[in-house]
Amino acid sequence: MSSHQPWYHGNITRSMAEDLLSKEAKDGSFLLRDSESIQGAYALCVLYQNCVYTYRILPNEEKKLSVQASEGVPIRFFSVLSDLVEAYYKENMGLVTHLQYPVQKEEEPEEEPEAVSVPPLPPRNVPANESRESHADPGRAIEPSRPSVLDSYHQRLQLVDMSHISEEHQKAIQDYFCSAVSLDADQVQNGNPTLPNLKKLVMTICKSLNSEISRTLPVLETVQKLVDQPQSPGGGRLRGQLSVDSSQSVAFRLEQITKLIYSIEDKTKNAVFESVGYDGGHRKSLIPPVTFEVKLDSLGISNKMFLKVDVEGGKVYFKKSKDGPEDKYFVHNKILQLVKSQKMQTKLVIVVETEKEKTQRKEFVFNDTKKREGFSQLLQQMKNKHSGKPEPDMISVFVGTWNMGNANPPHNISSWFQSKGQGKTRDDTANHIPHDIYVIGTQEDPLGEKEWIDTVRSTLRDITNISFKQVATQTLWNIRIVVLAKPEHENRISHVFSDSVKTGIANALGNKGAVGVSFMFNGTSFGFVNSHLTSGSEKKFRRNQNYISILRFLNLGDKKVNPFDITHRFTHLFWLGDLNYRVDLPPGEAENIVTKIKQQQYQELLSRDQLNIEKGSGNIFLDYEEEEITFPPTYRFERETRERYAYTKAKATGTKYNLPSWCDRVLRKSYPMVHVACHSYGCTTDIMTSDHSPVFATFDVGVTSQFVSKNDPTKDSQGAIKFMNCVATLMTKSKTKFFIEYHSSCLEKFVKGPDGENQDCREGFIKVRFGTQVELTPIIADPEYLLDQHILISIKSADSDESYGETCVALRSAEIAYTEFDVILTHHGERTGTLTGGIQLRTSEGKQTEKLYDFIKVGDDSGASKGKSGDNSNKSEDGQPPEMFDNPLYGSMGKARCGKDQEISRKDHLSPSEIFAFPKPPDSDSDRVPPVPTPRNRSFTCSESKPQNPSSVPTATSSSSSSLQPLSFTKKPVVPSRSEGGMIMSGKPPLPMKNRQDPQPQLKPRDYRDSSELPCKIRPPTRPGQPLPKDGHHETQPPKTGRPLK
Repeated sequence: MSSHQPWYHGNITRSMAEDLLSKEAKDGSFLLRDSESIQGAYALCVLYQNCVYTYRILPNEEKKLSVQASEGVPIRFFSVLSDLVEAYYKENMGLVTHLQYPVQKEEEPEEEPEAVSVPPLPPRNVPANESRESHADPGRAIEPSRPSVLDSYHQRLQLVDMSHISEEHQKAIQDYFCSAVSLDADQVQNGNPTLPNLKKLVMTICKSLNSEISRTLPVLETVQKLVDQPQSPGGGRLRGQLSVDSSQSVAFRLEQITKLIYSIEDKTKNAVFESVGYDGGHRKSLIPPVTFEVKLDSLGISNKMFLKVDVEGGKVYFKKSKDGPEDKYFVHNKILQLVKSQKMQTKLVIVVETEKEKTQRKEFVFNDTKKREGFSQLLQQMKNKHSGKPEPDMISVFVGTWNMGNANPPHNISSWFQSKGQGKTRDDTANHIPHDIYVIGTQEDPLGEKEWIDTVRSTLRDITNISFKQVATQTLWNIRIVVLAKPEHENRISHVFSDSVKTGIANALGNKGAVGVSFMFNGTSFGFVNSHLTSGSEKKFRRNQNYISILRFLNLGDKKVNPFDITHRFTHLFWLGDLNYRVDLPPGEAENIVTKIKQQQYQELLSRDQLNIEKGSGNIFLDYEEEEITFPPTYRFERETRERYAYTKAKATGTKYNLPSWCDRVLRKSYPMVHVACHSYGCTTDIMTSDHSPVFATFDVGVTSQFVSKNDPTKDSQGAIKFMNCVATLMTKSKTKFFIEYHSSCLEKFVKGPDGENQDCREGFIKVRFGTQVELTPIIADPEYLLDQHILISIKSADSDESYGETCVALRSAEIAYTEFDVILTHHGERTGTLTGGIQLRTSEGKQTEKLYDFIKVGDDSGASKGKSGDNSNKSEDGQPPEMFDNPLYGSMGKARCGKDQEISRKDHLSPSEIFAFPKPPDSDSDRVPPVPTPRNRSFTCSESKPQNPSSVPTATSSSSSSLQPLSFTKKPVVPSRSEGGMIMSGKPPLPMKNRQDPQPQLKPRDYRDSSELPCKIRPPTRPGQPLPKDGHHETQPPKTGRPLK
């Protein structure tokens, strides 16, 4: 077999194969590995002149193997790999050089066998097939010379007291485990895994139970028919047949009874709730009014006020006293914007619409940050509830992880789902706001699947009055993930997949590994991974290997995007679990660590956190984000208290130290330029049955709907997505040709680009230029749909069709004009290079509707204070901070007004040659006027553009400082808009902001909420062959053709 050959390396990565060959540094060195692109195929990697050449070995229909070598060489077929390799030791076989030196497989790390000691057993009440699999694996891995099954059970029988059971049952048990079990074992070896003798034993033991089931099941089915919906008579007939069929196994019939009982309970409860109007649906969930005490800043005077939020009524009352009259209020559609202050964490600006279409800013200071957050979430919920939209464009997601320590949970675990405890927690005022989706990951979970799900659903029902629907669950030994959703989302969730990967001993045991679930929510894809990685402070490299294995082999999401691992398959990917990374300090520091924890000095300890160190080095979780940790280490506590850490454990080999560490984490990775906001990240303090504390994280996440264009299809112009001037720099020693594949749900099928030209081959790097412009045709050209889409890009080799790097580009980045991008390429969790190029987008006419998640923003406080001499920091002429002017929900408030003619005249300054020539701007140009910035401030999660000059473009509120933005002019002067005091200076660019001394006249603000033309928007330039979009809901910048200043 190939697995026993020294030159066969199994499923190692391509980059690892290159590293092994480079170490040999001899021409003719070779190894074989599994192909990454075709299942069942192999890749022959050969080193020649310090370059690696890869040849595919493909099986034909008869399972014969052949090498795809040079043209003109006769194809030879081989039955086994060893014969093939032997043949290619000869010269002139079509390879770059004949095989000479096999590269031996590296030995496994020394620390791996240490994990053999005590593998935890799986829970007893997992499904039978999973239990058999789980028990069988440890036997194979741990006890190569195990005793026979008869001997094992004979020894166990001696230790079990059976005096309390009947003689008939005693005899049946002894007969089976002393003799008949060996017959079952023989049948399993011969391919029959049904264990017929065990079935006989169970039927004998459950004879009375079986007859009782036959009497009970029809009664329950009758009750089920009464509470069932009248539209499903077929279901009742089917269940009637089941009760008659007594030949089914006892376990199956018990499962039927259990399902029926739960179904009866749920349907009866729902019917009763509905009859009295007590339903927890999205539109009917009752959130009581909440009152906040605040201070109103007006003319430098601070006055106490009370804000009462009535989510159900859609009103916010402004009261001078807590019990005062409620005669002054604003309805939900008159509340246009919330802006959180960055500098002052308790301040919030509320922008409201008053009479005569005027807008007014009201600044309030809350008692603490949590109160401000609770108020903001209640208003966001009110906006969502009364928006009138048929489909949501934002949902709330709860993500929780808990290592249960093989102990049953306490009776009350509600604090976990309410984000209460330490860290960034949820305010009590938001207790009644239910999340749309709950994702619960557990490790060392002793409960059965059904028991745990019922516990979680019951807790959520008590908190929210909603009976959440089970979307999916996946269990691997003691590792489990459960996904629940509001009932109203049941028809919005589709394409549900689940899978698991074992990373225990020899990657065969499930005591360590991961479980995952993925699904589509309307048009947005979600992935969730719950992992339990190798334990031990010294085993961080083994944990890194666990992460890579899970990344490569967890099979979730759309199977059409095979070149991409799970990091690129989902709009939003959440990775949670007991990752087991420790605080990397010597054991002697244990007391100092505990002291720092008591003093809440977490940052010094987090700087020694292995996960942060490995992530910062690019070894794991590339481009993942984690909210700031402000809670104490969640491991290792003394059980039944959270006051003491039990950081020592006595073992036969000596004292083992488990220093307090942040083992339990939640990380995320989203496509660029999508909305994600984290509202809580912390741990509970009152759930103490385990040596770990449960961890929670909550997010507001932007989603897209299943799009149906309102445009006339006969008049709708065809859209286009153009990629040009792409250059890939790859970290590889492979000698091959490369091409680009483009994947997206907005394309009918993936598009393969032409081969690139290899231009520069340095040591370990190769630069490939793809000079040909590639035009992609989207299935829908409406900007409402297209601007929310992304293009997945894979750089693949022509010889092996394997990916050398993947990335993602947001079409929104080219919303205004041609835009350059500079993005990182990754493959199997490793950084493999960079890709630069340009993208241009052509859409049909249309406009984007308002997004509910744009309602809340984070303000830039740099413009809020009085400006000093020479200060040009983010202030407009009227002294208002610019973050107030770029949201579509309200008018300009003195913001720059710009008409269509000015924007088109700006476009006239560019010739086509300038658009695509990419001129390099000078390093310093102090006389050049910065363009008037109007950024679209949204919570983007990733970066994919070159950083812009900070002096000319204000930073957007985003999780990355270099999010893709349309580029500005570099060669031609900018024609000023009417924002320059309402005047246009002929032939001269405006003076820089910092040199303006004369006050500019302010324009009277208007609210353009219901207008298709907002004064705060610079109209986009007309693209060739594209009508001018009538979108009044997104900010624009003048296009820039040059590369941004470094």
